[in-house]
Amino acid sequence: MDIMSSSIVTHVYMIYFLFAIMVFNLIAVNVIKDFVKLSRLLRGMTPLYHLVNAMVIYTGMIVSAYVRDLSPTVILMIFAGIFILVIEIKRYKKMRIIKIADIELQTQFYSYAKKIYMIEIAVLVFVYIISKIF
Repeated sequence: MDIMSSSIVTHVYMIYFLFAIMVFNLIAVNVIKDFVKLSRLLRGMTPLYHLVNAMVIYTGMIVSAYVRDLSPTVILMIFAGIFILVIEIKRYKKMRIIKIADIELQTQFYSYAKKIYMIEIAVLVFVYIISKIF
């Protein structure tokens, strides 16, 4: 059972780390007003973000398979992981096409990115609360 407990601990720490990355990105969007600096920072954080999200999903699958549990909470976690992955890809694609001269698109991106990160944080917190209740 030692391997199982370490998998659960790793899963929970990866969730905390993913939450920290989301909060860091949200703070960066609120603080950094130069779009070029923000896009460089977010472009650099994107691989780490997806790596940690994949680790959350992978360790969650290991834990679920080991205990042979496919409860509604586990299904909710799977959908939440996929939703967070897809919504982050959409944010990155929208950021990638914005040119330096497109000031209007840059200002629209700031509000869009804030909404995306708030949604991601809300989904992560909601699923975490649901998993603790059930």
